[in-house]
Amino acid sequence: RIYMNVKVNQDLCIGCGTCVSMCEEVFELDGEGKSQVKKSADLAKNQDCIKESVDACPVQAIEVK
Repeated sequence: RIYMNVKVNQDLCIGCGTCVSMCEEVFELDGEGKSQVKKSADLAKNQDCIKESVDACPVQAIEVK
């Protein structure tokens, strides 16, 4: 499965930072401490860590299409 559209649901995100620690090339914490996808993220190159982050998110806040 190829993840080309990844976003973080800000309403669900608790800012735990798990996705950032697992996939810092793609995710970062914003000014409010919530995760977001970096504008410069190379989604095609980071498929494995995106999947790991989706699976590890404790509140299932990462949405992929």
